[in-house]
Amino acid sequence: MKLSKKEEALQTKQNFRDLCMDIEKNILDHPDSITGKAFDEVNTLKHTFCDGQYIREIFMPAGQVITTKIHKKKHPFFILTGKLSIASEDGVIDIEAPHHGITYPGTKRVIYTHEDTVFITVHATNKTTVEEVTKEVIAEDFNDPAVALT
Repeated sequence: MKLSKKEEALQTKQNFRDLCMDIEKNILDHPDSITGKAFDEVNTLKHTFCDGQYIREIFMPAGQVITTKIHKKKHPFFILTGKLSIASEDGVIDIEAPHHGITYPGTKRVIYTHEDTVFITVHATNKTTVEEVTKEVIAEDFNDPAVALT
């Protein structure tokens, strides 16, 4: 039985999500992988709160393969410096600073940094701590209703 265009699109999204999770597992299982505090020391973060907005800035050195979190809410992102390749449900794109775009709910990306890169996201929120914002805008997994395939 042939799938409808919507069913095909949902299957493609699901296939990418599965692939992305497999890539993340392989990265984390690799002996040279850095995680936790070591990752944070290399990929420095700056957090800013301003009138109902949370601004997250990350510096990512060249030569890394990184998987992002699963985003629950639509928000803008900005590449201030650097060059990256980003794999998402829409395919692979090369981005060079300056650049801006929109992240949609359910997005998880695989990123390769060709150059040192500064990546900023902006989130509308009334929360006042990083932990609260994280719970609001990041899904723990693809089972979260905010990122369910529809």
